[in-house]
This record gives sequence, C-alpha cells and structure tokens, in this order.
Amino acid sequence: MNLIKDYEPVIGLEVHCELATKTKIFCACSTAFGAEPNTQVCPVCLGMPGSLPVLNGKVVDYAIKAGLATNCEITKFSKNDRKNYFYPDLPKAYQISQYDLPLCVHGHLDIESEKGQKTIGITRIHIEEDAGKLVHDKEKGTFVDCNRCGVPLIEIVSEPDMRSAEEAVAYVKKLRAIIRYTGISDCKMQEGSLRADVNLSVRHKGDEKLGTRTEMKNLNSFTYIQKAIEYEYKRQVELLEKGEKVIQETRRYDVNSGKTFSMRKKENSDDYRYFPDPDLVPIVTSNEKLARLKSEIPELPDDRKKKYINNYGLTAYDAELITNEPGTADYFETAAEKTKYPKIAANLVISDVMTSYDPETEDIPVEPEHLAQIADMLGDGEINSSVGKSVLKSLWENDCDAYEYIEKNNLKQISDESKLKPIIDEIIKANPKSVSDYLKGKTAAAKALMGQVMRKTSGRANPTAAEKIIVDSLEKLKEKN
Repeated sequence: MNLIKDYEPVIGLEVHCELATKTKIFCACSTAFGAEPNTQVCPVCLGMPGSLPVLNGKVVDYAIKAGLATNCEITKFSKNDRKNYFYPDLPKAYQISQYDLPLCVHGHLDIESEKGQKTIGITRIHIEEDAGKLVHDKEKGTFVDCNRCGVPLIEIVSEPDMRSAEEAVAYVKKLRAIIRYTGISDCKMQEGSLRADVNLSVRHKGDEKLGTRTEMKNLNSFTYIQKAIEYEYKRQVELLEKGEKVIQETRRYDVNSGKTFSMRKKENSDDYRYFPDPDLVPIVTSNEKLARLKSEIPELPDDRKKKYINNYGLTAYDAELITNEPGTADYFETAAEKTKYPKIAANLVISDVMTSYDPETEDIPVEPEHLAQIADMLGDGEINSSVGKSVLKSLWENDCDAYEYIEKNNLKQISDESKLKPIIDEIIKANPKSVSDYLKGKTAAAKALMGQVMRKTSGRANPTAAEKIIVDSLEKLKEKN
C-alpha cells in the first residue's frame, strides 16, 4: 500500500501562546514561571464565589499586535464569552474565552519549504485564560497547581491548509518567529508558552470532501508535532484501507512510544454552551489605538527575508531559516555588514552557529565580527572550508580575533604548487597500492591520496590545487606505463 501516492493529510493547527504580561488576564496575580505550586493565586483566578474579573488591557494590545503581524483584520467590537466544561484544573468549571466575535480574523502568513513558498490562512486569533496544571505522582495521586489559572493566552487558529508534517512545522516556526519579533511572548515551548493542537484528517488525493478529523492536544516541540502528525496520518490511512471509520475524538501523543492514544470524544461548540460573560464589558478598539499599536511593531521576519534575498543574494529558503530566530537574524546582519562575503557568512550561521547554540538563551559565544573574519578568509581562499569549521569550533570554546588565531596556529591554506608538489610526490611514493589501483582505472584511488595530503598538511592544503597536482602526477605515471 503506497500511502503517499493514494492519500493526503489535511492539517489545521490551533496554537496557544502565553502572553508576556507581568500579571494575569483578569487579576493582579503574577505570571512568573516556576513558582511554588498555588502561590500565585487569588479569589478571582481560583473562581471563588463573588469575585469579579477585570480585563488586563495589555492582553488586548498584545493580541491585536499578533493580529496585525499576521495580516489579520482587527474586530472593532469584540467580547468575552464563557466556555463551559468541567476539568479538575479549571476551578470555575468554565473558561473565559471568545466565541463569535474574536479580536482578529482572516489573516495569513507565508511559509518557505524546499518546495517553495506557500500561504497558510489564519481563521482567527482570540484571547482567553489558561487553565491550571495537573501534577501526577505515582505514590500520592494527582495534585492541582492553579498558578497557571488565568495566565493570558492567545489562540491562533489556522485554516486546514497544510498537507504534510513538514508544512505544519514550518508554519509553527514562522508563527513563533513573528510572535517573538513583536515581543508579546517568549514562546518557550519547553515551559508551555507555546503549544499546538493538531487537527488532522485524511482523504484520497484529488478529493474535495474532508475526512473525519481527530485532534491531538498540547504538543510542545517541533519534533513532537512532526512525529505525531506522521503517526496519526498513517493510523488513519490504515483504518480506511481496512474499511473501518475514523472516529472524531481528542487524542494525545505519547513521546515514549511515538503513538497517539484516544483521550475522549471530541466536543463541538454546542457542548461548551458559550454565552457572553456578564461580568465583562465589550472590547471596543479605535482607529487611533490601531495606528499606535501598528507603529510599535518592529521589522518582521518577512521584511528581513526580502532584505537578505535582495542585499545579500541568499535563497528564500536560507533567508527563512535565519529569520526564524530574532537572535540569529541580528547576529547574521551584524556579520554580513562586516564581511565581503555575506553568503559565506550565512552558510556558516546555518551550518555551524544554528546547530550549536540554544535559541532560547540567544547566547552565541563567537562575536559576529570574528565570524565575518572567517567568512572573508574563506572567500579570499586563505583558508579552506574544513579549517573554517575547525576555527569556528575553537572560537566557540574561547572566542578571539580569527585572523590572529589562524596566524598563530599556522592554519592558512597552502595553494602554492611549489609547496604542495614535494608533499604530494612523497605521498605518491609512499602509497604504491593506491597508485597501482589508479593505473588500473580505479579513479577513486586519487581520493585516498587526497586524504593523505590533507592529513599531512593538517587540513591546510587547497583541495582544488592539491587534487589537480595529484591527478596530473598520476596521469604522467600512466603515460610512462
């Protein structure tokens, strides 16, 4: 059964993002992460009888900024609604959210993949309060920590426009980048500041009708999103191939087994019995406020991406990778301004910097000026790529001027034929078997000799120059034989 050939997944995401306000959405309790359980609570966020919510105005501002940054229309008249359901970590037995009049609607963002650019629609962005957290202990049972109750969220609901796990991950990465650029959230997935619910259904390729969807809850890493989608897609296809039906339900992804498991029947909006919250007045947004909030939004990832493509000659895919992290983009821009070879600097950032540092801390131990120096020496042919990587790795441990480091450690590339020829002659003489293999038509033997040259010169030999001398020398021996 060829799953890829016959079927396609239809994917939509609901991304929950905790906002970076100092206090909760309807009370003055702290939102600081990591406090002792139930120490950041009050009668309002605990749902005590008689307590009244007061909307935090900054939450509305942040949500509108998210909408403006994702090309949404901003609703001038909005309201809060009660979403009713019982769960142990929801003390009120309802969540204050938004139903039919969300703050932001009809947006979109563009993702970049190796297949090219694609636009993903955003249905809505609304504000709501977070629920608490259940803490499970094998010996003592389950405890409820209400510190997270009332932490402000925005929920960003996409259109079902994604057709692969790769597209879904690219969408979340782009969304995370936009949000971080605006400064409205730190988006620390390991702390639950950004988490995604994945809605997925399957249909035969070419069909217009959507299949029955399942929802996978609270995925808090790009890896888990990808693996959960891949497993659930395969699971649903196998059900359909056996003639069975997909059940609409909420499922969880188990990171240990790599499988999804049923949690409960999937609720519909009618089950939540939405109604306007009687304790909160409507949210009215003026044109003046919109203009002010728009002016506070900094340069966004797509703007930087266009600049990198136009000014530095980067591909759209590479520019997308770099702009996904504000810290990486800042670092690259500084390096690019100080080098003659910004494309080489970009390659170093993508292949070495981005694979070595923690974007949550944004701590890159190598000064961008020093990376620019390495790019210049690579571009000018003073060092080769293997030395460039080695130098960057050394500077990662103990940063210093790259020029001085290369000079001190005698790492400049050897391109002079008069210096390379004696070394190569010696290696050819010491490796008669490789020479014999080459003379018999095994051209790969030249690569073995090349490896010897690189070892002998501690990686300093110019690969192009060395390869030419090796082949010329071997060809002359072939003519003599």
